[in-house]
Amino acid sequence: MTSSKSISTAVGAAALVVAGVQYVVLEAVTAAAWKNPPYSYAHNNISDLGVPSCGGEVGGRVICSPLHTLMNTSFIAQGVLYGVAALLLYRLLPGRRPWIYAVLGIIHAIGFSLVGLFHGSPEAGLDNGMAIHIFGAALLILSANAASIVVGLRLRPIHRSWGTAGIALGVVGLLSLIVMGATGSSTISSAFERGSVYPFIAAELLAGVALLAVQRSTARSVATG
Repeated sequence: MTSSKSISTAVGAAALVVAGVQYVVLEAVTAAAWKNPPYSYAHNNISDLGVPSCGGEVGGRVICSPLHTLMNTSFIAQGVLYGVAALLLYRLLPGRRPWIYAVLGIIHAIGFSLVGLFHGSPEAGLDNGMAIHIFGAALLILSANAASIVVGLRLRPIHRSWGTAGIALGVVGLLSLIVMGATGSSTISSAFERGSVYPFIAAELLAGVALLAVQRSTARSVATG
């Protein structure tokens, strides 16, 4: 692996890890700050955490997120870091048209940025803000889970366990999205929303850690050699 390629791989892998870690941590911090009524991971949507207004209702859920700016920053950071990582890493994939991963990464970045900028608030229902928010959410969920499957299929012939994990996580995410759409505004819909998001967060963390581990192992081999 050339020096420039090694640096790109390390930066891309680190971007995946930072994206996943910051998302999980900042979501937990934002949810903990939501006191009245307490935030529910089972019954509140993820995007409720980013709504700037307090006291209104969306889908029967009372919304009040004191740290909404933090969550919206996390949304945008997740998208941008994922997109940067895809642009830096897609050339590592074997087979034809590896750029598909890069395209999906860019779509993911656009989707999460839209979610962070256009909120699922009560006021958003009065203009096009809600439509843009839902469009962005669909983009980010579909693209990231599709990317997990694409990467998994490319890796499976050379690393069966990594490839299978990527495919499985992507399929779980897409199936959860379908169930979320089918359950509509029911109280279980939010749980399946998390089922459509957390798998690609897990996939990016696994990929980032695995790539960093390979980088470290390669560096050690070169040094001892």
